[in-house]
Amino acid sequence: MKATGYTRRRFIKMAAFGAILPLTEHLTALGRDKSQKRPNIVFILIDDLRYDAMSYVGHPFLKTPHIDRLAKEGVLFRNAFATTSLCSPSRGSFLTGCYAHTHEVFSNAGKDPNPAFVTFPQLLQKAGYETAFMGKWHMAPSNSPRPGFDHWVGFSGQGNYNKNKLNVDGKMVGSENYVTDELTDYAAAFLKKKHDKPFMLYLSHKAVHGPFTPAKRHANLYSGVEIESRNNPKDNLATKPPWGRQMDKDWKSQILSYFQTLAAVDESVGRVLDALEEINAMDNTAVIFAGDNGYFHGEHGGMWDKRAAYEPAMRIPLLMRYPTLAGPGTDCKELVLNIDLAPTLLELVGVPIPGMMQGQSWLGALQGRPGRESFLYEYFQERGDKFKRPTVLAVRTKLWKYVTYPLDSSLTGELYDLQADPDELNNLVGDAKHAGTLNQLKNELEKLKQQTGFRFPDASRQRRVR
Repeated sequence: MKATGYTRRRFIKMAAFGAILPLTEHLTALGRDKSQKRPNIVFILIDDLRYDAMSYVGHPFLKTPHIDRLAKEGVLFRNAFATTSLCSPSRGSFLTGCYAHTHEVFSNAGKDPNPAFVTFPQLLQKAGYETAFMGKWHMAPSNSPRPGFDHWVGFSGQGNYNKNKLNVDGKMVGSENYVTDELTDYAAAFLKKKHDKPFMLYLSHKAVHGPFTPAKRHANLYSGVEIESRNNPKDNLATKPPWGRQMDKDWKSQILSYFQTLAAVDESVGRVLDALEEINAMDNTAVIFAGDNGYFHGEHGGMWDKRAAYEPAMRIPLLMRYPTLAGPGTDCKELVLNIDLAPTLLELVGVPIPGMMQGQSWLGALQGRPGRESFLYEYFQERGDKFKRPTVLAVRTKLWKYVTYPLDSSLTGELYDLQADPDELNNLVGDAKHAGTLNQLKNELEKLKQQTGFRFPDASRQRRVR
């Protein structure tokens, strides 16, 4: 981890005045005066957002100044991942801190997490936080308020970009406004109202899920920009499963619309930060920005969507601004996961982390402690998928990835040297020179399955694909 925004002398000076506290001191302070010291929390979740879809990480033409601000003034997690790159399972994992095979949202089949697994909003609410959810729930299709939230603004399923029936604290409200703007209106109003307790806002956007629909004001954004293909001609496709290659003749305009749709999200982040500044809460609010999974833009022979164990689908954007614990320009390279959000927030506010949570707080990584060396990735085949994308189990370490298809004997595994081959062009699974590494990763995968209580779902629960 490298903090690029502070010199050592500046860091020490700020720490001396309590601006940046070691984690133990921060938690001790919470214990002394919870009503004054506990931070507010704003969690902003974006749908299908690639890890590289921001100008801060060097995108050639995107302009995302407000998202970039979170990285410039806080932490950029360079190696953040979803343990299942699919919307509903990932959302269940953010909430519960558990793998999909544990919380039982195996697919997009319209199911909430098993209620036996408590969510971080429930625990924060119990600990005295005022909690609010606004946006896309996308698990069980009902738009009804869920446990753990004092305030609720939600729509059913995927919702629409320009017309929705919103459940606002139990009352049905029609809306024909652009949904990103509408949700931001509700979020800003919640932030600006009087709060007698610390607050937690969970703002979950529909964007940038397809069909990509930018706000009218962004219809001509990036016009004239040449969209380049992500399909690398050096990719050895003969060693990869053929499923999921579905790019059509209109792929350039689709990608352009994707980035145009993101523009309103960036503006939304700016409005949220403006609201925090207006109530003088910027420095006592942890703002976390994340994607539920990544998204392909034509990699590996024309792949689209997500679901696979390749980097563009697994990796997610993850940013955190909370100056009490991390200074500007902090660059964290540890492996962090969507299942880590819940234990991180609980540790941040001094609430005990339930033993059932399988993630680990990333606050340790921000204090310079070593993080995990590997993690399990899982995707479960969905009934009705016209591409018949198979069940996937994979292990990803800091340097290697091993991908298996445990229920399809016709598919060989995949092995990638991520240091030498970050774009995963050359499958080394049959290379004798790497037999030792392959065997180690097979053992690591089995160890992770045992440690996490892995199990395959009941096939009857796998129904819809969206």
